[in-house]
Amino acid sequence: MNLESRVPHPSTPIRWGAALALAAGLLLSACGGGNDAADGAATADDAREFPQAVGSSSPSNGNWVRVALLGQGVKITGTPLMRFGAGVDWSYKLMTAGTVPCTAATFAGFATAASAQCDVWVPTSTDAWVRVAFEGEAFTFANSNRVRFGRDSRWVLKTMTGPVACSTATFGDPAPGQSKRCIIYSTAGSAALDVSTSVVDTSAPPPTTSTALDMRRLADQATFGVSETSFAQMRTQTPAAWTKAQMALSASRYTSGKGDEIDRNVQPFFFCDVAPYNSTPNCWRDWFSSEPLMWDFYRNAVNQPDQLRQRVAFAVGQIVVVSAVEADGTYGLREYHNMLLDNAFTNWRQVLKKATLSPMMGDYLNHVNNNKLAPNENFARELLQLFSLGTCELNGDGTLKGGRCTPTYDNQVVREYAFALTGWTYPAGGSASWGCWPQYANCAYHKGDMVAVPQLQDNKARTLLSGVSVPATRTPSQALDLVLDSLMAHPNMAPFVSRQLIQQLVTSNPSAAYVQRVAQAFTAGRYTDAASSTSFGAGVRGDLAATVAAVLLDADARNPRPGTDAGKVRPPVLAMTGIIKALNGRTDGAALGWWWGETFRQHTFRAPSVFNYYPPSYPLPGTALLAPEFGIHNANAALARLNFLTYLLDWGGTAPDTSIPGAVGTKVDVSAFLADAADAAKLVDRMATIALGEPLPAAARTQAIAGVQAFSSSTDPSNWQRNRVYTAAYLIFGSPLYQVQR
Repeated sequence: MNLESRVPHPSTPIRWGAALALAAGLLLSACGGGNDAADGAATADDAREFPQAVGSSSPSNGNWVRVALLGQGVKITGTPLMRFGAGVDWSYKLMTAGTVPCTAATFAGFATAASAQCDVWVPTSTDAWVRVAFEGEAFTFANSNRVRFGRDSRWVLKTMTGPVACSTATFGDPAPGQSKRCIIYSTAGSAALDVSTSVVDTSAPPPTTSTALDMRRLADQATFGVSETSFAQMRTQTPAAWTKAQMALSASRYTSGKGDEIDRNVQPFFFCDVAPYNSTPNCWRDWFSSEPLMWDFYRNAVNQPDQLRQRVAFAVGQIVVVSAVEADGTYGLREYHNMLLDNAFTNWRQVLKKATLSPMMGDYLNHVNNNKLAPNENFARELLQLFSLGTCELNGDGTLKGGRCTPTYDNQVVREYAFALTGWTYPAGGSASWGCWPQYANCAYHKGDMVAVPQLQDNKARTLLSGVSVPATRTPSQALDLVLDSLMAHPNMAPFVSRQLIQQLVTSNPSAAYVQRVAQAFTAGRYTDAASSTSFGAGVRGDLAATVAAVLLDADARNPRPGTDAGKVRPPVLAMTGIIKALNGRTDGAALGWWWGETFRQHTFRAPSVFNYYPPSYPLPGTALLAPEFGIHNANAALARLNFLTYLLDWGGTAPDTSIPGAVGTKVDVSAFLADAADAAKLVDRMATIALGEPLPAAARTQAIAGVQAFSSSTDPSNWQRNRVYTAAYLIFGSPLYQVQR
């Protein structure tokens, strides 16, 4: 169906046309194209990485030259202007001759972890007005400086010191409706590029503020999205401090849905046909399906503070999969996914143990009440292939050992594991009119861990991987511990799990060095952030707190300007929650399952198979890159993402379903943005900052502003302000810059 034919709102053709123009302007940027100028030469006037002089007769009368990295020192001569920082956040200072430590303490500003650097302005003329910020950005002065705010011939001049917001609130508005910038006057200076690594600041305290771009990227990697309020709070901490605080928060819970009567009182096949359960039209939904979990999932994702725990549990749940497509029972699914929340920061061994003993996993992969003489191999195979080791032998950095796939195990090994894992039945609590089967087993029941039954256990010695053997005389619990020992000791374990967590949280194509660093943290069970000396983990192999911290705080993850192969397509679930949160919305999740979840082919808790919604090795067609999310992404899905924005903005979302406890529907509230609707540039920059952490690139920004300005009091007198906000949101959140998480 054509997108426009689904949208009754008269503004849609304008938005759709602007979206096409904006997308064309953004495709290169989203794919890593555009300007990658080396340190030194300034480019066009709106280039972000290398500001240049403006307001003079020459559009390019100097260059920013990097002269030191964080912790180094540089010898300078003259009195040049220097800056310290990264991305779009900088502190500026006019220096005197001598050795300058490249530290936050020197510049009275904030560092950007390992990516901070020092640049010196080298003008090609005697004088220079040098741009230090775009409107909406902030910067810091260590001493008093003259700052001009405006554009073209319209400027306001003030003498400033300390933190400065480059905004109309600070300076007034010399050019209404136009994008403005802040510039500083500098005289000629020079710098000898004599860098020494011996100058290190050991007295400066850790930074207390992080850059908008870096923290917005961390939000993409570690949360389900941010609002302006939650993002402002997030920015008051460093990435390490925020990560540490998140790990200390109590876990969200899944509480909705009915209880265990389906296994205790009557036969589940006839449950909804007998009184009193046949009196409700939603019996299957409330007692058997994953819908109640989905309500809690989206409510928690949008409203609860333990964002990192939820993201990690969501990631682990896509590796150690139990799907409601083949395993039903609401209370049992609730037990399993609460287990993932509880163990998000414990240990991978604990996750594997709890998953192995889960009666839901026992049903899903057929190892509960397994036949000790001829066990079903399903769980054993997936335990090896998907949950722990993978099918090919790996180096410590996740690359193939010897450059080719050497099998990690063969089918005989799978059989040995299947035999070793016999001897488990359901926990006590279930009942059945025909009794429990097989002999010695408990009836189906899904609350708690499976229990050992020695009579159901294989009694022969078994040979496992990593030189581990299971003796003939053992209990089921002892055999399980030996199975876990063999997996945790295997050299594949650390890189295999680490790579998948990186792919789930940060990037689809992590470098081998990145994988190796995270794998080292997994193996050591401890990770220390170099920028803040913050330590994570208990020092036990497989520690998830250490591993997750290593994933998120690694230099590759925190690089504000990652390479062209970095990032990933934003999965549909995260795209939906991110938009709802950024636009101050609410949801009970009802519309995000059977409607939008099915449309996007990522219906929460209903992965089509144990291989998840998409495999981690799915290739990006026509390239050598991996793009797992492209396993469910195509042209229809791309249009559906725009339709989702239309659903929220033009259709007004979904009203509450009164059959759902505590229903709120799914809606957004853009009223907070209406105050800026009169200034199209300001509105676009504000919307881009909450979506991306920085303003749009110049060409895309121009297109977006033009689209927003199509609505005015003369053409749309009753609703032009709201339509401007809707258009800005549609263009920015529908753009590749948002849909591709960098």
